[in-house]
Amino acid sequence: MRQSAQRSIVVQGIRGVISTLTNAGQEIMGPGVLVWHYPDNSIVNNSLLTVESNHFCVLKSRGAILNVYDTGQYPVTTPDRPILGSFTQAFFGGQSPWQYEALYINRAKMVVKASGLALSSEMAEMSYEVEYYFHVATKDDAVALVTHMPIAEHAITAKQVNEYATPVVEQAINQVVQVTPLERVNEKIHEIGEVLHSHLQDFLKVFGITLDTVKVLIFPRDERMRALISLRAFGLQEIDAVRYYIAMLMAEHGLVSAPNMAIGEAFHIGAPVQATVALGGISRGPTGA
Repeated sequence: MRQSAQRSIVVQGIRGVISTLTNAGQEIMGPGVLVWHYPDNSIVNNSLLTVESNHFCVLKSRGAILNVYDTGQYPVTTPDRPILGSFTQAFFGGQSPWQYEALYINRAKMVVKASGLALSSEMAEMSYEVEYYFHVATKDDAVALVTHMPIAEHAITAKQVNEYATPVVEQAINQVVQVTPLERVNEKIHEIGEVLHSHLQDFLKVFGITLDTVKVLIFPRDERMRALISLRAFGLQEIDAVRYYIAMLMAEHGLVSAPNMAIGEAFHIGAPVQATVALGGISRGPTGA
């Protein structure tokens, strides 16, 4: 009887510390970790819950949320007491019948990237790259996150959030790009960004995530098309841009007829007279022998 009482005092006097720090003092919730599930179910009455300045902590029991903690240290008050001896062994296999979970939510701003393909109104393939920043702002948002997004292997990463959001990004971008000619897509980059921000925020707020900034870059997937559009930016007509592009390829291969391709003049092999091209504003008088 006395030994049992001493044992009870010793166990109840142990105050477990629940934290996101390892035994070596390293932070588990580094960049890219949005939610971390404390992997031990030994949380009992008077366990000390430590919450860092950029974290929230949600305490659950049997799927029900008991409390949400902000920055600080808190003694966990739970209705259980350690059950010892033959009673625990007989009825619960040596384990406490109450299980408590601590889920830490990262409040720091995170950034992820999404990429894919969109089609212009001419069905030309356009590649897009999107960077967006988000964070979890409030305790209510932390509850929404752990409620609606499943946790695998004790963590939710920013990459997993991006996997959920990628179809929304693709749909929002195609909504504008598919009705826009290829050459005018970049003129609507601001509109695309606004549409994407609206769609993405509506989607992420269900998970308690606040969208901060969205950056969008769209460009033709085909390298040749990118080169032609660059030449068109100099004011060249379509046919002139094609000629100059071919001329550049010919020059890269050392073909002497590259200038003729650029100006649209025939190249005569072995001809004694070379073609002359009039240049605006430049004249050359006759020369005598």
